[in-house]
Amino acid sequence: MPTDLRRWLGAALIAAVCASPAAAQAPQGPWLTLAPFPVPSEEVLGTAANGKMYVFAGLAPAWKPKAMVYEYDPGANAWAQKKPMPMPSHHVAFTEFNGKIYGFGGFKSPESGPPAWDPIDNAWEYDPVADTWKALAPLPSKRGAASAAVLNGKIYVTGGAGSLPGVKENGIHPARPHNVVATVDVYDPATNSWSSVRPMLLARNHHASAGVGGKLYVIGGRVGSAFISGTSNNVDLVEAYDPATDLWTARLRMPTPRSAIAAGVYGNYIVVPGGEMQNWQFLAAFKAVEAYDTTKNTWQILPSMPHQRHGLAVGVAGNRLYTVSGTGQSAGNGIADPDVNYNEALKLDEVLK
Repeated sequence: MPTDLRRWLGAALIAAVCASPAAAQAPQGPWLTLAPFPVPSEEVLGTAANGKMYVFAGLAPAWKPKAMVYEYDPGANAWAQKKPMPMPSHHVAFTEFNGKIYGFGGFKSPESGPPAWDPIDNAWEYDPVADTWKALAPLPSKRGAASAAVLNGKIYVTGGAGSLPGVKENGIHPARPHNVVATVDVYDPATNSWSSVRPMLLARNHHASAGVGGKLYVIGGRVGSAFISGTSNNVDLVEAYDPATDLWTARLRMPTPRSAIAAGVYGNYIVVPGGEMQNWQFLAAFKAVEAYDTTKNTWQILPSMPHQRHGLAVGVAGNRLYTVSGTGQSAGNGIADPDVNYNEALKLDEVLK
């Protein structure tokens, strides 16, 4: 074979390898591409516990909840299927406390009639070590798309959406009036009991929350409706709750108004990846990753996710922020298979110091 031809073929082979799907999945700066999620799904929910990442729920077509539970082991870079959720439901508020995972509220399928989001008040404790579920005292009101976070040994469930009093239809729907709330209910794991504190400044849903440094922070979300399609607006408002004074205070706004988000805590930072928005011009899912410094009341723009997503599972284990599955577009996009299997982790120790 002539030397020039060998060189040309070699260059062509290198170019083909560089363009292969495997090469496209190579680490992008501080981001790592890890074992893909086994069941790509929209509206997954996540939290980290005991050094592992857990992914719950998911939503099938016609708003059918999946009830799935998967565990990701960073050491083995592998997924394992776990015992399903006791009640198939979606938009549940999950958080971790003392190695256990707690889930509150959400939506289920109506008992009859057309598809809708039927609010529930169920509360659960999941033991990742034993792979068991236990029912808890129910949430004081039926609602979904709330957020849960731990502060001073108690779990604060903020906001969400539910049915309006007197409405007889099964569940909530984009075409029907429903209720977005500023309610803050507090669960005490030691006594399996509930109390309430001052409502948030702004009624919202599909937001993120975190307890850091003795205060509770609520970030972003949507107002006006539980549904993104033409009936709600995203917000950038950040508010902090001080349990010592029972007061909420507005803080520096999030750089990008987003909803269908979650957050992870790393030191004094709250890190918020992904999300979605819609307006008359476009439907969008975000790559954006932004970190709020709770000690300085400042925001920092971090390297974007390699792939845009909303309704993704988020958690921090060690020095990594895990972002799992979700949907690569906003709702109602008409794309046949927008759910993605991405499992990408940001090396927080490289970007937050």
